[in-house]
Amino acid sequence: MKLTQTLIAAAVTAAFTASPAFAKLTDADAARLGKDLTPTGGEMAGNKDGSIPAWTGGLAKPPACFKPGVEYCDPYAGEKPTLTITSANAEQYKDKLAVGALAMFKKYPTFKMNIYPTHRTAALPADVYASIKDESTKIDLNGWAVSNRVRSNVPFPIPKNGLEVIWNHNIRYLGGNTTRSQSSFPVRPNGDFFKVTFVENRVANENMDKPQDNKAFFFTGYFAAPPTLVGTVFLVHEPLDLSKEQRSAWIYNAGQRRVRRAPDLAYDNVNDGTEGMRFTDQYDAYNGAPDRYDWKLVGKKEMYIPYNSYKVGEKKVTYKDIIQKNHANPELMRYELHRVWIVEGTLKAGQKHSYGKRTFLIDEDSWNVSWEDAYDTRGNLWRVGIHGNMQYYDAGVSWTRYNAWHDLTSGAYLMSGLDNEAKGIAKFGGSGKLADFQPDALRRLGN
Repeated sequence: MKLTQTLIAAAVTAAFTASPAFAKLTDADAARLGKDLTPTGGEMAGNKDGSIPAWTGGLAKPPACFKPGVEYCDPYAGEKPTLTITSANAEQYKDKLAVGALAMFKKYPTFKMNIYPTHRTAALPADVYASIKDESTKIDLNGWAVSNRVRSNVPFPIPKNGLEVIWNHNIRYLGGNTTRSQSSFPVRPNGDFFKVTFVENRVANENMDKPQDNKAFFFTGYFAAPPTLVGTVFLVHEPLDLSKEQRSAWIYNAGQRRVRRAPDLAYDNVNDGTEGMRFTDQYDAYNGAPDRYDWKLVGKKEMYIPYNSYKVGEKKVTYKDIIQKNHANPELMRYELHRVWIVEGTLKAGQKHSYGKRTFLIDEDSWNVSWEDAYDTRGNLWRVGIHGNMQYYDAGVSWTRYNAWHDLTSGAYLMSGLDNEAKGIAKFGGSGKLADFQPDALRRLGN
């Protein structure tokens, strides 16, 4: 399927091209938020045949089955697939499938996609919506960096170019202060795998006790398993306007007992514990400075993407239930039809990255990257990223439930973001202490 086939209707495309590429939104644009557009910029209305419903506020309250602090139950547990796509019928649905999905069907006959009824569950707190609307006419791009943003988590709710869509993903709302323990599983072509557990804390600058100038968020993370990685701790200070300063990062290694700068903790630096299957800028599906690529907004389209991924995260589901040879257990995966922004990133001349081109499918309601097709520098499809989101309904957060990266060349894959066998669930909200996000604090986490 040629990527140009993903263009939206000509009239809408013309609207994009008619506007100046880096112009701020007008008051008339901002007035659409909460009317014909959702507070985050998605289309309020459903599609023509009703297979995508109208957005009516999302899943803003926990369902009756929710167990606070224990487990996110599946509010749609009783639903059955309306369609199952396999290698036998994938060609019939190719117009709504990513290029990487078609490649997965071709390489792995056991891969399938169970399609369920669509639920537009994304819902954020009222004050987050208010900041988005209030700042929507003030924020703009300074080259490839965001300028004039204070609190907005969707700086460009009506995007005019691909770079704006990427920024909406990068600084989307994740609860202000997010702490979780999540496990990853590098799975080799023969099906062998091992567990890597990582504990992370990400705090938005506005949630800090002492907010800093030109900072987007602060991040710490350390390994809790396997023993070979325990004692390795990371610290990141992420700038907002990356044209003024670069990411600051440090690493502490318990064996060396020293903190050192980590200037390579960005772009295509390989992450520890992934067996080479994930680069730093693929953490959280995509992150970091977008300066090495030219970003093209291809358009918006209805596509089958992983969504409302509650089933795979249930505590009764074990890691062995999920991890299978070649791909995760397809019976635990849920796909739905949603409108997505399609953005192509092409490596700029003179820049270096292992991916020569990347295509992202980004959910219109949550701004989560739902899918990535990553190509090598020769133009061959190399890796496929599948990112199943869900609504963390007690916290007003729409975020990924799992992240999976498939290496089509080696046949290996990486499954991450799971906490099925861990005690408790992710925690959101509250303030962070700046003192806990300083290089001197890394030794306490690593020992």
